[in-house]
Amino acid sequence: MLNEFKAFIARGNVMDLAVGVIIGGAFGGIVKSLVDDIIMPVVGAIFGGFDFSNYFFGLSSAVNAPTLAAARAQGAVFAYGNFITVLINFLILAWIIFLMVKGVNTLRKQVERKEEKIAEAAPPPADVQLLTEIRDLLAKR
Repeated sequence: MLNEFKAFIARGNVMDLAVGVIIGGAFGGIVKSLVDDIIMPVVGAIFGGFDFSNYFFGLSSAVNAPTLAAARAQGAVFAYGNFITVLINFLILAWIIFLMVKGVNTLRKQVERKEEKIAEAAPPPADVQLLTEIRDLLAKR
């Protein structure tokens, strides 16, 4: 069973997945900072200075605080502003991943075209040329 586990871990797909998860977690932090620290303040300035993070409404009559943190201390709240921020994070992350995959696919196609051109342009090996000449001579007889 230990040998099977070693074989499973040693496969490339598992290691690729592990690297992807680690990089994805770090990339998620970058996107969160991009949205929270750069995009949302600009959106807030364009639309009159509002901040999505403090968009909520209380689920009980005891909640009357002006900020989300204070409202959560008073009771249950429906914090739809945080959901909007997380949704924007997701859309930006999905867009960036789409662009990355599209770029990689474009590079792969370019490499494949170059390899095809090299394969087409390369003359056949000497032994193949010699056999072709012999075939042609025999066909003339």
